[in-house]
Amino acid sequence: MIRSVLMHRLTCASHAVSCTRRAHLQLYAISHDVQLRRQDPTPIQWRLRGLVIPKVTGLARYSDLSTAKYTLIYTLPHIKLLRAVSRLKLLQTSFTVIILPPVYFLYHQGDVPFYLVSYTTGIALFAGGMLCIASHFFRRVVGMMYLDPSLKTLKVSHLTFWGRRHDIYLPVTDVMTIGDTGDSPNETILKLKRYSSPETLYFSTYFGRVIDIQGFEKVFGSLK
Repeated sequence: MIRSVLMHRLTCASHAVSCTRRAHLQLYAISHDVQLRRQDPTPIQWRLRGLVIPKVTGLARYSDLSTAKYTLIYTLPHIKLLRAVSRLKLLQTSFTVIILPPVYFLYHQGDVPFYLVSYTTGIALFAGGMLCIASHFFRRVVGMMYLDPSLKTLKVSHLTFWGRRHDIYLPVTDVMTIGDTGDSPNETILKLKRYSSPETLYFSTYFGRVIDIQGFEKVFGSLK
């Protein structure tokens, strides 16, 4: 009887000590967390296991040249005709290349003579050569030129191999004037050259139209 009473009292005492210790630990944790919050004035996004992660608000912004507003300073009305011819040559070359396999097959079957095979092959090679020459020329013809409001960027539009429009953006300081290229303003075909690249494009003030004379002379110099 006495032994059971003593065991009951010891159990109650140990339970009370455990509760008291747990309460002290909780109070210490709360006070320690409050102290950390006072010592850390930096805004906190979240707190995980004592690791403080600051809130990141910095964002980088970049300007897109293609979305800027440009003023048309030069245009070539015949660029539409060159585009049509370029696509027509591409279609012609594709057609002649497509009909070559059936012609060769019929020749091996003995249904067509050799001169027809030679004639078809010659046409295909000629069409391919003309396509390369025409594309080499058409891709270097400037269709339109634009200037941004700050007068620092020149937007140049020309054709691709497939007859589509392609825009390039050049710093005005990198574009040679007409005098620097060795041309005369009175020449029919003028060169568009850069100091940083050997690539050459061509435009014409005779076949084309200068829309904004002041902007044009800002880039290429005087036309007189």
